[in-house]
Amino acid sequence: MLSKKDKEIRIGTLLGKGTEIEGDFSSEGSARIDGTIRGNVTVDGSLIIGATGSILGNIFAKSILVGGEVIGNIDAPDKIELASAAKVLGDITTNMVVIDEHAVFQGRCDMNQNVPDRKTKSKAVRASKKSAKAAIAEALKDVEDVGGQHEEFTAQMDSDDII
Repeated sequence: MLSKKDKEIRIGTLLGKGTEIEGDFSSEGSARIDGTIRGNVTVDGSLIIGATGSILGNIFAKSILVGGEVIGNIDAPDKIELASAAKVLGDITTNMVVIDEHAVFQGRCDMNQNVPDRKTKSKAVRASKKSAKAAIAEALKDVEDVGGQHEEFTAQMDSDDII
């Protein structure tokens, strides 16, 4: 679930269970939310949304662990992890995502990875097919040459046996 690095997070802000906030929420450093926020959330460090935590708004944090519910888009450049009790209804933008079994995620995921252009990819595939065809043709040519030598050798053996 959490790596050793993630376990060493120092929580600077804690929003306890039963606490409700109407409006945007921001925090320097890392934060843990076990209450409810109806507004956008911005955290400079890591954000942990506990099993009783609920956010109805967009979230931006360096890395996020969701154990509760989020209705809104999530942007975490480093990593997003959805625990088994998590429910996320919204789009995710990150470099790495981990979704545990039984977690609910309904939305799109953009992992910010460079994907080769289809044209570039198809050119590379065509080039590799051409080089593969050339290699096969060369191998077949070698087989034909060996086959011809085999026929010459067989013919020579037959004439030697006659003498």
